[in-house]
Amino acid sequence: MTDRLMLLDTAGIYFRAFYGVPDTVTAPDGTVVNAARGTLDIVARLVSQFQPTHLIACWDDDWRPQWRVDLIPTYKTHRVAEVIEVGPDVEVIPDPLTVQVPIIAESLRLLGIPIVGAAEHEADDVIGTLASTATMAVDVVTGDRDLFQLVDDVRDVRVIYTGRGMANLEILDDAAIEAKYAITPTQYAAFAAMRGDPSDGLPGVAGVGEKTAAGLLREFGDLDGIIAAAADPSTALSPAVRAKLLAASDYLAVAPAVVNVVRNLALPAVDATIRPLTAGQVEAASAFAERWGLDSAMARILSALPTES
Repeated sequence: MTDRLMLLDTAGIYFRAFYGVPDTVTAPDGTVVNAARGTLDIVARLVSQFQPTHLIACWDDDWRPQWRVDLIPTYKTHRVAEVIEVGPDVEVIPDPLTVQVPIIAESLRLLGIPIVGAAEHEADDVIGTLASTATMAVDVVTGDRDLFQLVDDVRDVRVIYTGRGMANLEILDDAAIEAKYAITPTQYAAFAAMRGDPSDGLPGVAGVGEKTAAGLLREFGDLDGIIAAAADPSTALSPAVRAKLLAASDYLAVAPAVVNVVRNLALPAVDATIRPLTAGQVEAASAFAERWGLDSAMARILSALPTES
C-alpha cells in the first residue's frame, strides 16, 4: 500500500458532529456526548473509505491568532465570546460542546491518533505545514475552503471537502479546483482574499466577486500582478475595477498574510503511523467509551483501525 497521510481539521469535524447528531445522545451521567460520538463515527468512516497509513488530528491551539487580528481587526470578531488580554480569546462555543472537547481529545489519544497544535497558530497552519513538508501523499479533511490553497497534484496533496456533509464528500485535486473556480490552487488564497469571507470577518474587495477575482487572476497571474496593474493607468483594467482595487489597497497589502496558511511551523516530531492497537489499548478505549456512553461509536472506529491479532 502506498503511504498516505490524513490530516484532520479536528475542530471542523467536531463542530459538524455537534450540529449533525441529536443532543439526546448522552452519557450515563447525563452529559451530552453527541459531538464525541459523531467525531468517532466521522473518523471511522474516513479511515475505512480512504485507507490512510498515517493519521494526525490537527488542533486549534489558537483559533484567532493576535498577529492575524493585528493585520485585519475584523478577523473572526463575530465569533469572540470573551477577549483575553494574555492568550487566545475565547470563542463562541455552545456549552454542551465545550465540555465534550476534552472527551474527544482523550478518545483520540487512547486510539493512538496524535494531536498536533502550535502556539499562536490555527489548525489550518498546522495542516499547511504538515501538508507542505510531508514525504508522502496527503489527504486534508476539512470543511474550510481556505485550505483549497494546499491542493497540489505534483506533491499528491488533495482536499477531502466536508462542506456538503459526510454523505457528499468532494475530493478536490488541481482539475477540480480549476473546474470549480477557473483558477489554479496556487491562486486560491489571492482569490479568497479578493472575494472576502464574512464567516472569517474578511471584507474582501468591495464590488469584486468570484467571477471578477478569477478573471483578474487569469489575466495578471497573482495578487502582486493585479495590484501593479491597478496602479498602472496603461493596463487594460476597466476604470470601475481599477477604482475598486485602489480603494482596497490597504486591505490588499495585509490580506495575503492573513489568508495564506503558514507552511513552515516548527512542529514536534510525531509518529503518525496507524499501528495495530494492542489488547491493552483496545481495553482502555472500550472502558473509556463505556464511561461516556460511546460504546457503539468506539466499536465502529475500532473496527476501522487495525488491532493486534
